[in-house]
Amino acid sequence: MRGYRSTTGAGRYFILLLAVLGMLFGAGCSSVDLAATNNAPVEPPAKKTTIVFWNENAAADRTAYYKELIAQFEQENPDIHVEYVGLPKKSARLKINTAIATHDLPDVCGLQSAWIAEFYHQDVLLNLDPWFQAWSEHDDMMPAVIEGNRRMAADGGLYQLPNTMSMETLWYRPDWFAAAGLGEPQTWEDFFTAAARLNAPGSHYGFSIRGGDGAGMQLMRAMFAYSGYRDFFGSDGRCRIDDPLHIAFVKRYLGLYRKYTPTADITNGYQEMIEEFDQGKAAMIQHNIGSYGSHTRALRPESYAGAMLPLSREGTYVQEANNVDGYSIFKSSQHPEEAWRFLKFLCSARVQSWWNERIGQMPVSEQANHEKWVGKRQHLQVVQQAMDSGRFYFYQPPMYLPDYRQIVDSADNDIEQVMLGKLSVEDFLHGWAERFNQAEQAYRAAQ
Repeated sequence: MRGYRSTTGAGRYFILLLAVLGMLFGAGCSSVDLAATNNAPVEPPAKKTTIVFWNENAAADRTAYYKELIAQFEQENPDIHVEYVGLPKKSARLKINTAIATHDLPDVCGLQSAWIAEFYHQDVLLNLDPWFQAWSEHDDMMPAVIEGNRRMAADGGLYQLPNTMSMETLWYRPDWFAAAGLGEPQTWEDFFTAAARLNAPGSHYGFSIRGGDGAGMQLMRAMFAYSGYRDFFGSDGRCRIDDPLHIAFVKRYLGLYRKYTPTADITNGYQEMIEEFDQGKAAMIQHNIGSYGSHTRALRPESYAGAMLPLSREGTYVQEANNVDGYSIFKSSQHPEEAWRFLKFLCSARVQSWWNERIGQMPVSEQANHEKWVGKRQHLQVVQQAMDSGRFYFYQPPMYLPDYRQIVDSADNDIEQVMLGKLSVEDFLHGWAERFNQAEQAYRAAQ
């Protein structure tokens, strides 16, 4: 009995010891208790809001730049995750319209100014004014550009915040020009002369025409640069597209096809046209300052240069107004505050400077436009000199028309038919002008 009591007592002590040790080790293994012991607050896992961003011009270099910017934004805003979707430029607007029909829009989307009226009339864009007016950098944005965007919406609201603007440019090979005894093309006669003189069958062509996607937009800019007209509709209210000056110019311009240009031009969009230039197959192309990045990667600095579109018959430089890109927020966004934070990041002076330095365009931020890199870019110096010349003007296209961009793009197929010799320039331009006339009349009637 004595041994039993002894054994029982020892067992009790052993069981008690195990219980105490169990509580101690259990406390040591509990993160909640450990935090409490250390008097440290318990932080719940961070909850991130995901916003979807569509880039409407997903060229390889721009996609890489956006991914770098998104990484920086997410580091500065750890509560937001940005899901990037790149859209090919050729099909971007169709993709957005499909998303409108299926109610599957992103939060933020890259938007060209020429699209604002179309999407405004579909009532899918969010008015950015409440955020814009409260934004600390709103006074840094070029007033003329902001007001130009407001003209795209019937209510005068701001539905796109711009971050970059472009100018139509004549890119040329100064080394080839010098070898042929030619200088920078200043007039349209200089241009046509150079296209003929620098054409070398079997080696390279004098020019490369954009005959595929975007051909109508680019041709229209060249037409007004040639005529010097600053109003899209004349004093009689009729569209100037089929003006005799434009008819004569288009005959000569599209008449370069096959004679001094590659045969493939008939279907070439902007990327294929740029490749013709960057691969040394064309002495000149008409594009915009945004292709600078491609040229600088492909060619030596002395092998490319940008010039303004040649002087008009009146001796003036004429460019399309509101040639800007930016970003919009769709009304359907469930996270408009987070979307605005991303949008204002992309349009801040520091990011505008970073972005435009790489793609070779001009910032909309006044501060960014005074960065040192702007003055070191040859093609931007040319633009600034033209703008300071006293001979620089804009023509005002009717971007306020809901179907403006659709009408512009409707010319692409007609241009192909003209280049094939199946449609006369007169019939092409008369039909194009009439589509604008009808849209303008309908718009005025609805006011």
